[in-house]
Amino acid sequence: MTERPDAGLVTEPSPHELRDPAMRFELRRASVWLGLAAVMALVVILIQPILVILAGLVFASMLDGGVRLLGRYLRISRGWRLLIVVVLTVLFIGLTVYKTGAGIVVQFQQLQATLMVQFDRLSHWAAAQGIVPGTEDLKGLAQQAMGSVGKLTSWIGTALGAISTLFIIMVIGLFVAMEPKIYDRGLQWMVPTDQRAEFALTLERMAKQLRRLLAGRLAGMAFEGVLMWIALSIAGIPMALVLGIITGMLAFIPNIGAFISGVLMISVGFSAGIDKGLWAIVIYFVVQTFDGWVVIPLVAKKTVDLPPALTLSMQILFSALFGLLGLALADPLTAMIKVAMERNSERAMETAPTPARRGRQKAGGS
Repeated sequence: MTERPDAGLVTEPSPHELRDPAMRFELRRASVWLGLAAVMALVVILIQPILVILAGLVFASMLDGGVRLLGRYLRISRGWRLLIVVVLTVLFIGLTVYKTGAGIVVQFQQLQATLMVQFDRLSHWAAAQGIVPGTEDLKGLAQQAMGSVGKLTSWIGTALGAISTLFIIMVIGLFVAMEPKIYDRGLQWMVPTDQRAEFALTLERMAKQLRRLLAGRLAGMAFEGVLMWIALSIAGIPMALVLGIITGMLAFIPNIGAFISGVLMISVGFSAGIDKGLWAIVIYFVVQTFDGWVVIPLVAKKTVDLPPALTLSMQILFSALFGLLGLALADPLTAMIKVAMERNSERAMETAPTPARRGRQKAGGS
């Protein structure tokens, strides 16, 4: 007589076996929340690389905008147009560095020393007037409030890290601009099949909005930087060239960038004398007023109009969360989020029943 193989098996259920459907449902729901928490923690840990990738996508949008602009006038392939844009960009940066590189380095060093002297004077005057208990307290407050200025004026000491990050951003942007369709299809592949058409439409609108925003910002940066350089040179204010470059660069960040460039400009002006300082104040307010009332409205009609309060709020939030790079990317990210929310609202309106349809539904139901 042969022995049955399952004769000695235990038939009672294991305490670890989840036979209850409610328990299995709760376990699946808990796993979803745990996975979401893990993803959020991973994003927090990897936020700096993520911002670098997003900056690369913004740079790719700039290149793509230049390629599309050339496409209106040159009937050549996209690859040749991209090569022209890249060559022109490299030539512009190279010629700028070659012609003014040594002078800019010296002027940046002078600017840093001038700001330190001006701040020491301000701190001693404030302490003498009893505004603050001592100069050290004022220095501590200024270091917290002007962290971006400190990073900007001390870029020489951290040039290696900034250049390497900038190089990575440019490489990512160049690769994406070379074959945007590949990355577009890759993003669509990660979305469920029934939602890919809607996702593709939203992505296309985001890209268009981003190109328009960046085109307007680049035009405004060039105009404001050149105008500030010419005005400061005519007024005889020292370091006019470097102040014009800083003003143009910071014009990429509205509101906060204008405030920082104004502080730098007025500080340098007063370092050369009271009359130069007053001229710096006049030039700053005239240029910013002209830019705010004439240039920005004209550019906004052709590009994208973000509410000033929303822009400033997002800049403060992104700056506090992600630092200087987050501050620079606040406006592009806000524009893309705005497009996504507007498209979501359109979908809700498209799917919502019209009053006539609701009336027919009620009549049919009655």
